[in-house]
Amino acid sequence: MSAITLAAGLAELGIDLPAEAQRKLLAFRDLLLKWNKTYNLTALRDPAQAVSHHLLDSLAILPQVGPGALLDVGSGGGLPGIPLAIARPELSVSMVDTVQKKATFLQQAAIELGLKNIRAHHARVEEMQGQYAQISSRAFAEIGLFISLTRHLLAPGGRWLAMKGVRPDAELESLPVDIVVEAIIPLHVPGLDAERHLIILKAGS
Repeated sequence: MSAITLAAGLAELGIDLPAEAQRKLLAFRDLLLKWNKTYNLTALRDPAQAVSHHLLDSLAILPQVGPGALLDVGSGGGLPGIPLAIARPELSVSMVDTVQKKATFLQQAAIELGLKNIRAHHARVEEMQGQYAQISSRAFAEIGLFISLTRHLLAPGGRWLAMKGVRPDAELESLPVDIVVEAIIPLHVPGLDAERHLIILKAGS
């Protein structure tokens, strides 16, 4: 049943993924729920709900993800990083979390799912090094803090992809003057009866 729900949801999102990628997405869901019993990675326990609330919710931003290396901040259970890495095997996806057990899960998931394009880091993002074309977050922090903690990691011309629930107008009004809001995109996630928005931001010159 989950395979049908996933396939239907992907079709509704306009995302065409091969059968192997869909199998890996469901395998990731199973792995997440299995480890969740010990590691408390997600509040969700229902496998069917995890398809909409985790897999499809993560993949709803896929059309906005560009070709350059992506850093997913506060990845926790690997959302949206792992679903994006499964859907785009050519995309380099790094994930960072300050909690050791969550970083361990991310590494193990990459191994078990055979995802060669994933790097997992146990670190504070403000202490990381490197340059990334795009930096994503899902329920990590308010946007101003997300930007200030990761600004040194954004490559020239890069973009922040902030996944939010309701449209965060108050957060956007308090951003530094040199931060440009490139787009505010309402997301319609199949099977999820809640507001979702993707906020795309750039650093101005």
